[in-house]
Amino acid sequence: MVPDGSPQRSKKAPAGSGPVRSLIASNKKARHDYAIEDVLEAGLVLSGTEVKALRAGRASLVDGFCSIEGGEAWLEGAHISEYAHGTWTNHAPRRKRKLLLHREEIERLEQKTREKGFTIVPLQMYFLDGRAKVEIAVARGKKEYDKRQTLREQQDNREAHRAIRQREIR
Repeated sequence: MVPDGSPQRSKKAPAGSGPVRSLIASNKKARHDYAIEDVLEAGLVLSGTEVKALRAGRASLVDGFCSIEGGEAWLEGAHISEYAHGTWTNHAPRRKRKLLLHREEIERLEQKTREKGFTIVPLQMYFLDGRAKVEIAVARGKKEYDKRQTLREQQDNREAHRAIRQREIR
């Protein structure tokens, strides 16, 4: 058991196996709606009850997006549920959260989003060695026909793999 009373999510990795990454939330719709250009990892500035809610797996990135204001990057629209055992110190579920990035990364993101059609979307939220991180991407919105074409390609690949497996079995 972890000190906050919740069951422990993952065991310690053996020495030398690298950083431990435990997924909290994933935005599957982002890869469907956007063509991903560049991916970055950013830290998050969180309050105590937000961290406890994340450890319980209570987050959603579905409506999330990132903005750059005053030389700082912000995660907006991401939902982190209130902590069940929190008191008056609980956080607002959809508040703006500051992203921790290097200045050069922020400038590059800002320059890219000035171009027409580009936006910054969160892809995943996870703990990396005990620290909350979010994977963000510079993405271009897909048109409806692009989405259909992507789905068709995925279906064709699936059918091809099935046919190959059937041939290998016989």
